[in-house]
Amino acid sequence: MDPTALEVDAVKFAKLAVVNDQKGRYQEAVFFYKEAAQALIYADMAGSGLEGIQDKINEYMERVQALYNAVQAQNSDPLKSKQQLDLERAHFLVTQAFDEDDQGNAEEAIELYSEAVELCLQTSNDTSDQTLQMKLKQLARQALDRAESLKDSMAKPSKEKPSSNQPVQPTRTYFPLGPDFSLNDKQQPVRAAANTEPSRPKYTTEEIEVLRRTSKINGVEYVPFMAVDLRERFAFPVPYSDKLGKLALSPKQKAMFSRWVRPDDISNNPTMIYTVSSFSIKQTIVSDCSFVASLAISAAYERRYNKKLITSIIYPQNKKGEPEYNPCGKYMVKLHLNGVPRKVIIDDFLPVDHSGELLCSYSNNKNELWVSLIEKAYMKVMGGYDFPGSNSNIDLHALTGWIPERIAMHSDSQTFDKQNTFRMLYQRFHKGDVLITTATGVMTEEEGEKWGLVPTHAYAVLDIREYKGLRFLQLKNPWSHLRWKGRYCENDLKNWTTELQKYLKFDPKTAQKIDNGIFWISWEDLCQYYDVIYLSWNPSLFKESTCIHRMTLHATENSLHWLFTRLMVKRFTTQVYSGCKFTFSKIPAPYTVHKRVNGQWKGASAGGCGNFKDSYKNNPIFQFQVERSGPLLVELRGPRQYSVGFEVVTVSSVGEPGPSGFQKKSSGDYRCGFCYLELESIPAGVYNIIPTTFLPQQEGPFFLDFNSATPVKISSLQ
Repeated sequence: MDPTALEVDAVKFAKLAVVNDQKGRYQEAVFFYKEAAQALIYADMAGSGLEGIQDKINEYMERVQALYNAVQAQNSDPLKSKQQLDLERAHFLVTQAFDEDDQGNAEEAIELYSEAVELCLQTSNDTSDQTLQMKLKQLARQALDRAESLKDSMAKPSKEKPSSNQPVQPTRTYFPLGPDFSLNDKQQPVRAAANTEPSRPKYTTEEIEVLRRTSKINGVEYVPFMAVDLRERFAFPVPYSDKLGKLALSPKQKAMFSRWVRPDDISNNPTMIYTVSSFSIKQTIVSDCSFVASLAISAAYERRYNKKLITSIIYPQNKKGEPEYNPCGKYMVKLHLNGVPRKVIIDDFLPVDHSGELLCSYSNNKNELWVSLIEKAYMKVMGGYDFPGSNSNIDLHALTGWIPERIAMHSDSQTFDKQNTFRMLYQRFHKGDVLITTATGVMTEEEGEKWGLVPTHAYAVLDIREYKGLRFLQLKNPWSHLRWKGRYCENDLKNWTTELQKYLKFDPKTAQKIDNGIFWISWEDLCQYYDVIYLSWNPSLFKESTCIHRMTLHATENSLHWLFTRLMVKRFTTQVYSGCKFTFSKIPAPYTVHKRVNGQWKGASAGGCGNFKDSYKNNPIFQFQVERSGPLLVELRGPRQYSVGFEVVTVSSVGEPGPSGFQKKSSGDYRCGFCYLELESIPAGVYNIIPTTFLPQQEGPFFLDFNSATPVKISSLQ
């Protein structure tokens, strides 16, 4: 991190905070005071030599606290009239026409200019505000003059060279994946790095067909993002509406939902981005904590390393390559889906409750839109806000295209090296090589309340530090509230020594004033109370010499249950690309016997997970017997809205247990609607299997599939 750049950020944000504070714009002032404080915190960590830096941090945070009541009590400024909004749309039409004009796309520019003129004249007739009329007529005159000039310039050379002045329209072509897949066939004006990309051959006919077949998700086509998409039209005389824009709502949203609104229905100054900040992101009642954590850590990376990791994926953009607010309401988001970056078109309709509060994720500065719009694009692909959840590997890859990896800390099948893992995380994080999130495992509500943690919940890792043998991670709860209550929480004055506070730039007394969901936790406590770490590696680390020598892909119809049910995928295709020679072959399935058990959770028969000791005994129990040692795959399916799991318990085994013997095996984390357990070799014997939902009293059918290399006898015990 460059302390000088962070100091400049802090000064800029502090000035904006003071200006907004003086003008009575307290919500904006709070936002910028907090950003100034965070910039100073990171500047201090990076070795800033500014005097009194901690005093300034405290001053800004105290002002934040003082303004909170004013923010709550302040009445919002009147919203803009329809005619004022029409003027904004007309102005946007003209700016887009200017861009087309500069690029030599005369016909497109003329059409945009003409639409702006028509909108200005119509709106001028609809308003009695003379100042507004003057602005509309002035804009119309400028647009009309330029449109006429373009028509004249097109008419003159056409007599001599009929087609010489026609702009060359880019065509949609498919290129192999590279660091900048979408820009290989056309130079992007705002990113000089694209100029250095070597030319590559086009995809083969077969590869193009694969891309076409994998473009349809949930019945909607999301085509690969190409350079031609940089010319997507975003300007319209009337607000754009996506026919699929009013996404399916979750049950919690439906219970609170009032209406769909556009940003200008709830804000008089909507803006795409004030500043890219992980601290301002807030999750609401959509079950996408891993996505919001992924968004937060991507924003933190962009802020820390000044690289456009997340803001580069949303359009339209201005000439500086910065996403901009579109008064016409149309946006395009580039997401990595099914192997390639793809374009996702959305409108800006967002759900609100009866008090006008957003029912989707948003920035703490509610005029700022990037958080809500990127989330909406991802939720559109996933079928709506009624989202069962995923994990940060899936979400971070969709946002960034970085290479995912999962480290389980409490797994029977994976060895976890606590010391080496921390060393690897520490070194790679500070080199900017990796994005990190972490997630809690299953715990009771009582445990969660005691420790300030949310069960099976994702958190963003904002920082990693080491001090005199003590190791810490700074985490953010996507809810933007509810923090860790164990050692080194803000109320733990015993362990927070003066030296440690100074090193981590953390003041417990200041933190006690506002719960923003951000906290420090020791590495040892994280390993105890958290279940998994998700990593996303910078693709530039994976050079041609770093080849995977052997990889196994295990995919069956049942194990791809989430794809078949959630994304409505009817078929899937595996396509492999490599920078070195390789062989790709099918491994014969070791399972020759398949048996299924259909059951029913109803009332007391759904006793919940093992944390519910009183009701756990009510869960169904099936007993199965395998005649001889061999591989076994057990899969459990249930209603998608429920988190399901199961345990396999040894009743008796034939002969010596051997290395493959066990007392109990678990399917792992509870997952929405589907889970499985694969045993490479299970000793011959008798076993009990207990399928469960995470919470008790959840009714619905379930299916247990046994895939074995040997006959399986199954009976029900209850």
